[in-house]
Amino acid sequence: MTIHASPERVWAVLIDFAAYPAWNPFVKSISGKLEKGAQLAVRIAPAGGDGMAFKPVVTDLQDTAVLEWLGHLIIPGIFDGRHRFELTRTSDGMTSFTQTETFSGILIPFVAAMLKDTERGFVALNDALKARSETA
Repeated sequence: MTIHASPERVWAVLIDFAAYPAWNPFVKSISGKLEKGAQLAVRIAPAGGDGMAFKPVVTDLQDTAVLEWLGHLIIPGIFDGRHRFELTRTSDGMTSFTQTETFSGILIPFVAAMLKDTERGFVALNDALKARSETA
């Protein structure tokens, strides 16, 4: 998705966790220190779905370019999710924004409905991030 704002502006919106309740329809809160190896506390609540809290670890952090974390349900291998936000400056100074999530683990076959809600939540987050970054 192209966001008509600089990567610095989009990044500022993305990492302003305290402001998430004001604009983010999917990720309701994030707290913790934003540094590689740190654990975050994340709460998501997709529209029409149950909310979920988890504590992922930041696995990649590149200023104005990448935020990635890896979370586990109980122990690694049961249900894991690697979430990645990538921002790339376009030739006209705008931002190409990509958000991905890779799920793995033995529970994957049993959580298909939840994953659909999660996918819809990611789309809503993308749209809201674009709107907030372009108007602020």
